[in-house]
Amino acid sequence: MTVKYVDLFAGCGGISLGLHKAGLQGIFAVEKNPDAFSTLKYNLIDMHKHFKWPEWLPVKNWNIDSLLKTEETELKLLKGKVDLVVGGPPCQGFSLVGERRSSDKRNNLIHSYLKFVELVQPHVIVFENVYGFTVKFSGSKRHDKRAYSEIVISKLIELGYNDARGEMIDMSEFGVPQRRKRFIVIATREGLADKIFENLFEGRTEFLKSRGLPKKATTQHALSDLERKHGEGICPDKKGFMSGISSEAVSGLQKYLRISSEDNYMPDSHRFVNHTAEAEKVFTYLLKEAPRNKRIMGEARKDYGIKKRNVTVLDSKESSLTLTTIPDDFVHYSEPRVMTVRECARLQTFPDWFEFKGPYTTGGPRRVKQTPRYTQVGNAVPPLFAEQVGLAIKKVLGK
Repeated sequence: MTVKYVDLFAGCGGISLGLHKAGLQGIFAVEKNPDAFSTLKYNLIDMHKHFKWPEWLPVKNWNIDSLLKTEETELKLLKGKVDLVVGGPPCQGFSLVGERRSSDKRNNLIHSYLKFVELVQPHVIVFENVYGFTVKFSGSKRHDKRAYSEIVISKLIELGYNDARGEMIDMSEFGVPQRRKRFIVIATREGLADKIFENLFEGRTEFLKSRGLPKKATTQHALSDLERKHGEGICPDKKGFMSGISSEAVSGLQKYLRISSEDNYMPDSHRFVNHTAEAEKVFTYLLKEAPRNKRIMGEARKDYGIKKRNVTVLDSKESSLTLTTIPDDFVHYSEPRVMTVRECARLQTFPDWFEFKGPYTTGGPRRVKQTPRYTQVGNAVPPLFAEQVGLAIKKVLGK
């Protein structure tokens, strides 16, 4: 049985890549931002031909509200033809890290997601969002005081998905070298949600073993072959920068994520940041004196000469904390620098053949329109986790 799906709020394609590796068939993906969509398009449409894109839908970045408005008739015709709808609306308005606002307009995209589900009526729904999605907004002026997680589940039940339930999942328990906790909702029209969750949890040990991956992956498992000490060359896509050259793989995770046909190569987006001498001095001091895997913030910043809001020094022997979209939130575990886009992608379990498009970073007025590579990676769902979700769904629907 071929499981066919649509990916909403697809970003650069983390979920779709995982489902592709699990053997599912993409119909189309909806992503508003042109930078993120260009990455998804290059890898999963142009290179790997993963989607069987419908003729009525232009292959471009789409705002979901525009899609619902202009293509409602065609979307209704998909009823009975879509097995799965996946995705999660932007999380910035819910996140407990940074500004958390009940008034954030992006929060309303949840209702767009639910409208799409109502029109298409897939057999299965997988919804992903941050922990803050389950927390009520204190002092909120919203008429509905419930947490958005409660709103989504109650609406899904209203739409006929009576088994809708959510689980808080730490993706480090699924082989991802990152303690990334996300709220996952699974809902079906046939009462299969519990069975899918059961297969997801019970299948992880055998899945990781079959791919030569550790149960608990560390940052060193993911990154040691990308350290700057192994060599560097002129960055191929950014003048004035150097990019790293990989050494041979020394862990199962590296073997799984590397381009298998090559030994020592320059991975895409492995561009080192040009730090000032002052910044390198601070990073060197942090590597020597700072605690590992612990955010240095507030008054503690003064002890280390840190000016930005927070910094975390990676621990080579542990999974990283949840990856963010800001390059200098993390310091490499052994070198006085921040991580490259490729290193962030490794912590998210993107394979090295997956290339990122658009600017590396952005700022000022461009920040509103652009989604740079660091942001694309930080916002993604780890493909390794998405692959296991896809396999669990295939196993249950196949029966």
